[in-house]
Amino acid sequence: MNATPRTLSERLESCYSAAVHDVMCQTSKDWFVLPWEIRPLSAGMTVAGPAYTFRGRIDDRITPHDTYMAWTELLGDIPPGSVAICQPCDHRLAHMGELSAETLKHRGVKGYVVDGGCRDAAFIRRIGFPLWCRYATPADIVGCWLPEGFGEPITIGDVRVASGDYLIADDDGVVAIPAGDTARVVEETEALMNRENHVRAAILRGMHPKEAYMKFGKF
Repeated sequence: MNATPRTLSERLESCYSAAVHDVMCQTSKDWFVLPWEIRPLSAGMTVAGPAYTFRGRIDDRITPHDTYMAWTELLGDIPPGSVAICQPCDHRLAHMGELSAETLKHRGVKGYVVDGGCRDAAFIRRIGFPLWCRYATPADIVGCWLPEGFGEPITIGDVRVASGDYLIADDDGVVAIPAGDTARVVEETEALMNRENHVRAAILRGMHPKEAYMKFGKF
């Protein structure tokens, strides 16, 4: 019996961000690596999948009810199998917490990337929910911040991300791949990683590193 073909997300998740970067550098004229300050909450995590974008804003005039209504709507609408990514337009508050992370994990959302903060970090680590953020803080969003622009394009650093683009995130950081390029990038990244394996094997057999590079065109 033939094995079920792996999805594009599964294939991308078997890659790593540095190899994807090297492939994209060959053709992309735009920058595609999110700021290095956005780091994984837990070491050793990798996530890949189609992005679901949204943004947020500080508004001290809103009530706690306003925040809860908008936030819970968002949590219920992020598509399973996606990686949520947020431009909160704020570097003071936490834009993810333990109950929200557990809700997303239960609904099949693969991970979360935010150009901002989180809280309940120890709990989120314990449940193993993949999360990339700038910082942790106990400061909550309730009554002073609203999520909005669900599914609309966002910009983080120099990178524009639209819903349906693909993300790969690991210990090195986060790379965004335009939707139309993802299949080609995954295929070329798999080929590059295969060449790297040949280089590694040759060097471990005693080949000079320069000779290995000349033979396989990769180091």
